[in-house]
Amino acid sequence: MAVKLRLRRLGRKKVPVFRVVAADSRSPRDGRFIEAVGLYNPVPNPPVLEFKEDRVYHWLEKGAQPTDTVRSLLSRKGIWLRWSLMRRGVSAEKINEQYAKWEAARMQRDAAPKARRKASAKKKKAAKGAPAAEGAAAAAPEEAKS
Repeated sequence: MAVKLRLRRLGRKKVPVFRVVAADSRSPRDGRFIEAVGLYNPVPNPPVLEFKEDRVYHWLEKGAQPTDTVRSLLSRKGIWLRWSLMRRGVSAEKINEQYAKWEAARMQRDAAPKARRKASAKKKKAAKGAPAAEGAAAAAPEEAKS
């Protein structure tokens, strides 16, 4: 039996909520599954993403293959980084060190868009004010010519 870690859709129309499950690859998307190992709610900002890490590692050790989407969700939480280091046989200290570096970089990356948005808002505000002033200055000489 080939096991996959994949998403199972819950929630009502236009309000999706997904459960991350370990399921037989032959079963339908919303059909039978072996175990629920996480939850993904993409609606709020930021999206809610929860995993039972020990169970995810258990299924990965057993050979379960995550779908591309689940792999990206695992990467977002840092679980895939830890798993790839564990698979290579890296010590727990090194794994924690690498994870700490990754977490710091992620925090910086998450803070950067806010700073960029503020800067672009200032630029837009300045750009809106500048053409209006130029337009008024350009209109004044034309009136003087008349």
